[in-house]
Amino acid sequence: MQSTELKSKKDTSWALILLWTLSVLIAVVSLRFLVAEISVVMPFMLHHALARPVSLYLHIGFAPLALILLPLQFNKRLRTARPKLHRWGGRLYALSVLLAGGGSFALGLTTEAGPIAAAGFILLAVLWLATTALAVVFAIKRQIAAHRRWMIRSAALTLAAVTLRLYLPFGELTVGFETAYVAIAWLAWVPNLLLAEVYLRRKPRVIAA
Repeated sequence: MQSTELKSKKDTSWALILLWTLSVLIAVVSLRFLVAEISVVMPFMLHHALARPVSLYLHIGFAPLALILLPLQFNKRLRTARPKLHRWGGRLYALSVLLAGGGSFALGLTTEAGPIAAAGFILLAVLWLATTALAVVFAIKRQIAAHRRWMIRSAALTLAAVTLRLYLPFGELTVGFETAYVAIAWLAWVPNLLLAEVYLRRKPRVIAA
């Protein structure tokens, strides 16, 4: 029984290492607009850059920062050894989500991918902002167990940036970009949130620890 638990913990650790590595890599790649023109590195975003540059740059500038901060905020050793750093990282994460989420909401309202995709991205932005806000509220109230639960939900939505980029190549190869993009507007985050809820219901002691 004990060896099974140790194996489970080891498997979980490797899964987290892979997840956080993907998060950081995708965040860094997403910042490529800092070294080249949008028309070159993100041609599919050029219409947003011309019509609504503030919303676009809030989204593509601060969403990667939120993604980079996730591994640090969920690092138990760092959280225990440097609680002040954890709190400041949390503030920066919340600010990044606020700015990127606001930008995402505006982009969702004006997307040219159609109403179904728009609804998916708009709802993602709303839930991303809401879950992060609740995580902040519970942190201020020092209700740490509730804070961690809402941070897990917020993280699941932040990680939509990862799942979206994993799904897109398969979508393009199978049904084509335009059709796939409509489905991915929902698939990028709904399964993430469902998995977070399953985890929250199966691991109450771990979260409250």
